Amino acid sequence: MAQFEEVQQGIIFPVGEENEAYQDVFTGRSYLAVLAQAPGGRTGVANVTFEPGCRNHWHVHTEGYQILLVLGGQGLYQEEGKAARLLQAGDVVVTDKGVKHWHGAVKDAWFEHIAITAGASEFFEAVTDDIYESAHRDHGL
Repeated sequence: MAQFEEVQQGIIFPVGEENEAYQDVFTGRSYLAVLAQAPGGRTGVANVTFEPGCRNHWHVHTEGYQILLVLGGQGLYQEEGKAARLLQAGDVVVTDKGVKHWHGAVKDAWFEHIAITAGASEFFEAVTDDIYESAHRDHGL
């Protein structure tokens, strides 16, 4: 089980404050540190840290894409209709425009990634406990 201190070892980016701006589209608690914003505001770079069990709701990037650079801990990423992917430090995920997906921490470890997001996002329903638990079973967690 990755503890918060283990996730932070070697990480040079700040964890940030509790992610109150997006708390309605997360199950559990997350932390957000905005690192950079491109001119015009269309592309942002942020460090997102998830407590164990935290995940965002299903969502799509409506005008662009998202790249996740995994910094630490263990997480899950799943596109609608596909198997969940287990994520660890060093993994990279590219999500194209319009692909419905979710990502977050496994139930017993912290998870941290840099999110590079171009364009707006639209959030939908929460990831059900059944889907979340199924993703864990698929990876022997």
